Amino acid sequence: MDLFKVYPLFDITIEKGQGSYVWDFEGTKYLDLYGGHAVISVGHSHPTYVSKISEQLNKIGFYSNSVQIPLQKELAHKLGEASGLHDYQLFLCNSGAEANENALKLASFVTGKKKTISFSKGFHGRTSLAVAVTDNPNIVAPVNETENKLILPFDDESALEKAFAENEISSVILEPIQGIGGIYMPSQSFVEKIRSLCDANNALFISDEVQAGYGRSGKFFSLDHYNVTADIYSMAKGMGNGFPIGGIAIAPKFEAKFGMLGTTFGGNHLACAAGVAVLDILREENLVENSAKLGEYVMEQLKGISGIKEIRGKGLMIGIELEQEAGPVRKRILDEFKIFTGSASNKNTIRLLPALNVKKEELDAFVEALKAVLA
Repeated sequence: MDLFKVYPLFDITIEKGQGSYVWDFEGTKYLDLYGGHAVISVGHSHPTYVSKISEQLNKIGFYSNSVQIPLQKELAHKLGEASGLHDYQLFLCNSGAEANENALKLASFVTGKKKTISFSKGFHGRTSLAVAVTDNPNIVAPVNETENKLILPFDDESALEKAFAENEISSVILEPIQGIGGIYMPSQSFVEKIRSLCDANNALFISDEVQAGYGRSGKFFSLDHYNVTADIYSMAKGMGNGFPIGGIAIAPKFEAKFGMLGTTFGGNHLACAAGVAVLDILREENLVENSAKLGEYVMEQLKGISGIKEIRGKGLMIGIELEQEAGPVRKRILDEFKIFTGSASNKNTIRLLPALNVKKEELDAFVEALKAVLA
C-alpha cells in the first residue's frame, strides 16, 4: 500500500527534535521556526512533557468517556487558571477542526438557528461544518456545500450589520489573528461589533484560537488583545505540543445535555497528560510573557530590512510580507541556512510560528538569514 499523496513534501526526513531544533537521519540540524504548523508550543522533547506522558503511559493510555478521568478535571482547572475563564466549561476532542465543528454545532443547538458567519481569508478546518465556513473553495467538496453559512469581507462592519439584519444567525466564528490567511487582525471596533450584534440577536461569538491560542500571540487567547469575551473558544495545536488534542471552552450560561456532543478518543488519558504538561511548562517558564517579549524583539529587528513590505502579528505569531513571492525565499533560507519557516495563502508572506521558549539568538539567526537572502 502506498500513501495517498495529498501533501507537498520536503525531501527531508526528520528523525528527532530537541527544543527549537530538529535533525534528519543524516545528522543535519535544522532550526524549526514553524513548529509543524504552530503545534510545537513548548519545544521538541521537553523533559517535563516527555516525563508526564511516559509516566501516564506506564499506568494507562486510554479508556473511554464512559468512566471518570481525573486528568480531564485537572486539565480543565489549570486551563481556567491560565486563561482566566474560571467558570467556563471544557469539552475535549482531538483536533482544531473537531473543536470548531463542535463549537458551530453547539451554537446551533442552543440558539435553534442554522446560519453562521465567517470571514474572507479565514481557515477553520477540514471537517464538514469547519470546511464549509473556511474561505477556500478548493477544499470544499460538493457534500460540504450549504446555504447555512455566510462568508463576509474581513473587518467590514456594514456587511456584518447587513447579514444580521437579513438572516437568522446562530453564530459568528472569527480568528482574532488569521493564521493561514497571512497574519491579519481585525480592528477593535469590528470585534466589539461582533460581540454587540451577537448579544442583540441571540447568537454566539466563537473565537477560533486553534492557531493563535495558548500564548502564541503574547496573551493566552488572542481575543484577549481586544478585551472582549467570546461565548466559545476553540483550541488545539499548541494545546498538546504535538499530541492530538483539541477542545472548546463554553460559557457557563449554556447547559450541557446528555449526548449533545461526543467523541471516542477526546480527553483520553495520554492527551490530558500532554495537555497538563503543556500548561505546567507555560506557567513555570513564563512562556506567554516570553512570547510577547520575543515577538516584539524580532519584529523590531525586522524593521528596515530592504525587500520587506509589511510586518504583522502579535507575540510569536508573525507574518512577514515581502515585495516578492515568499516561496523561493523560504526555500533558500531552508537550503542555505537550515531554517524552517511557514507559508500563507498570501503568497508573498512568510509565517514565523516557533516554540514559545525559542531563544533570542535563534530568532537572530533567522533575521540574518533573511537579510542575506533578500540582499
